[in-house]
Amino acid sequence: MNKEVWGFIDSGDCSPSFNMALDEALLDWHGAGKLPPVVRFYGWSPATLSVGYFQKIEREIDMEAVKQHGLGFVRRPTGGRGVLHEHELTYSVIVTEEHPEMPKTVTEAYRVISEGILQGFQKLGLEAYFAVPKTSSEKEALKNPRSAVCFDAPSWYELVVEGRKVAGSAQTRQKGVILQHGSILLDLDEDKLFSLFKYPNDRVKERMQKAFKTKAVAINEISNRKINLEEAKKAFKEGFEEGLGIILEPYTLSDNELDYVNTLAKNKYESDEWNFKR
Repeated sequence: MNKEVWGFIDSGDCSPSFNMALDEALLDWHGAGKLPPVVRFYGWSPATLSVGYFQKIEREIDMEAVKQHGLGFVRRPTGGRGVLHEHELTYSVIVTEEHPEMPKTVTEAYRVISEGILQGFQKLGLEAYFAVPKTSSEKEALKNPRSAVCFDAPSWYELVVEGRKVAGSAQTRQKGVILQHGSILLDLDEDKLFSLFKYPNDRVKERMQKAFKTKAVAINEISNRKINLEEAKKAFKEGFEEGLGIILEPYTLSDNELDYVNTLAKNKYESDEWNFKR
């Protein structure tokens, strides 16, 4: 049986505005039938704090700390909470809602797409599995997250190893197209991460950071050997191919496409109107 060919883009390290603009542009182009479904890998320069579409910056984020650390800052078009993009592989998947392999519900589509990430972890020798909340209180906690920090708790079908979250993802659907993107942590600076959010007092911050250690973990903290970015890219590219039953072929952006993305980045994702609108 012939496997479907999807596009593959490895953007390398890009600015926060370019990263979000390219994800949005790929969603638009795929929706218009201009390119096949796409898997994209990328990094961030500078390291960046991204916040979810619905997050309230003034209430939750310490922008002074973001500046002191020299971090970039951007609001994502997807939901979820704050993510420090630093020592990680970031991925995005763009595919139409009408794709025959995509379930109609957000949660089930999430599981199908995340199968690629699961396979990637297994290729790195890590026993990852999907988090599925079992009790009603666990399910309720997913609806009402208490923390502004993304990796503070696993969501439905989030990837966990030894009970701790190793990848955080978010999804949006626009114009009949699914965009799912997320972070696969290689290493994590917890002190830096927790310095970026606002807390009622130091005691609460300390308690949350302590609890965080039991809930999230980076690959290199649990792997029996150091895994570098190139090795991670290879494993997760193969993981997506196997998990989704596809072939990934490199897709190169044209000059016109790059111009479009750069314009969108400047006009939208670098604007205070977008980033601080809540």
